[in-house]
Amino acid sequence: MSEGFVLSDEMEMLRDNVRKFIKKEILPREQLIDLDAPFFPEDIQKEVQQLGRELGIWYVDAPEKYGGADLSIFAQTIIAEEASQHRMGAYNAAGGAFGFELPNVIFKGTPDQIERFAVPTIQKGGSGFVGITEPSGGSDPARAIETKAVRDGNKWILNGSKIFISAVEFADWGVVYARTSEGRNGITAFLVEIDAPGFSYKPIPVIRSWYPKELVFDNCEIPLENQLGEEGQGFKLAEHWLTKGRIPYAAGCIGIAVAALKMAVEYTKQRVTFKTPLADKQAIQWMIADSEVEIKAARWLTWEAAWKADRGEPFKNEASIAKLYATEVANRVVDRCVQIFGGMGVSKEFPFERWFRELRIKRIGEGPSEVHRMVIARNLLGERR
Repeated sequence: MSEGFVLSDEMEMLRDNVRKFIKKEILPREQLIDLDAPFFPEDIQKEVQQLGRELGIWYVDAPEKYGGADLSIFAQTIIAEEASQHRMGAYNAAGGAFGFELPNVIFKGTPDQIERFAVPTIQKGGSGFVGITEPSGGSDPARAIETKAVRDGNKWILNGSKIFISAVEFADWGVVYARTSEGRNGITAFLVEIDAPGFSYKPIPVIRSWYPKELVFDNCEIPLENQLGEEGQGFKLAEHWLTKGRIPYAAGCIGIAVAALKMAVEYTKQRVTFKTPLADKQAIQWMIADSEVEIKAARWLTWEAAWKADRGEPFKNEASIAKLYATEVANRVVDRCVQIFGGMGVSKEFPFERWFRELRIKRIGEGPSEVHRMVIARNLLGERR
């Protein structure tokens, strides 16, 4: 944990280890693959994951007894900022070297569910998906969910669809939220295996190189033992996953902004226009200054949210503030860096254009900016107006 504005020795060591790991192990390997590749090829993937295990950073939010590192939210935040500072880092931090995202609500399940789903995934370095968002839209999942689950003897039957779902094609299972009755307490969570009868998916082309998926449930059969948590309590499980996840999500965006600004600063010292370096131009100096100020502000806000979460204090409002501000700051910083680099800023030779595309999604994922502004305002004005 940090003390005031100073990282503890333990956190500094963690930050430095991840920073060195990205520089030594990830950046050189990225030079070997396509500029827009979302993942390493399987052979490189296995190499870096083995190195991640050896470093002791493996599935950071999974309990140790199941093979994870079981790190605090603050530690996860420190890792996320450093691990994102490479070309594919806006989407695939550390190239998957520290394991992929696992729906952490699985650890609210039964011992049998954890052993069947979580443990094998952690052991092999796999991932799981989360199915919440639906074509009906709406930013309140408790009301927007229309996918229905009906009990039929010793199984549930799911019908409906989900959109913009990540990590499906590499997952063996996922957590899907479906309506079992009306109202906010009418949502139930289910563990859906990728080969479940009646389950299928297809890609949704978007602006980044890796496409999310549409999930289709056509009389999809789910064994009764795959119900996750109590019936009707799925929304509470979803909030658990979403709220904590927003903090390292924000930190990852900050890391991209940090990497972009470092590149821009070096470039302005070298690039000469009208007989003087870009660094001497006031317009450029202001872009750099504004970026540095905003990055630091975003970092403190994100650290505060992580600190409160680890102390067991209410942190939902702080998580929304961090997610809102960090994602918007990262977009502004990368946009300025594109401007500073000019034509080269939109060239695939540099990672800015890729970061620009992927960061634009970050302002929508994990709740769009407008919803987080609504959450923050409600906290000040009262829950309902």
